[in-house]
Amino acid sequence: MQYWLVKSEPNAWSWDQQVAKGAAGEMWSGVRNYMARNNMRAMKLGDRVFFYHSNEGLAVVGVCEVAELSKPDPTTDDVRWDCVTLRALAPVPKPVTLKDIKANPKLAEMSLVTSFRLSVQPVTAAEWKEVCRMGGLDPKTLKAV
Repeated sequence: MQYWLVKSEPNAWSWDQQVAKGAAGEMWSGVRNYMARNNMRAMKLGDRVFFYHSNEGLAVVGVCEVAELSKPDPTTDDVRWDCVTLRALAPVPKPVTLKDIKANPKLAEMSLVTSFRLSVQPVTAAEWKEVCRMGGLDPKTLKAV
């Protein structure tokens, strides 16, 4: 299993909206960055994904899973762009802020810190465990929201 982080401005697409999509999930569309697109192309079914509120909140607020693999993005006719479908699994009991992530030496090399503008980022297994710990979440007991 691989781990990822996706960012969304809550006024454009929020955690609550993601949760409301239920078991069907929602396409993570509209990404127009080659590195982010390549990260989506590398995702596998069941990979875990942190949901991060950017601009407002600046915090990891939930966990999703990859429900459908990368496919052409239906929001454009440009064949260069893909999307994946993400399904909400669980809220993070204590949202983990960017400030807290930056203050944690174990997360100094996390993409969120080093490549903060990238909307779809890889997360290492060690980073995943540490952010889950900080948020009061046991990654072994994730259940559907």
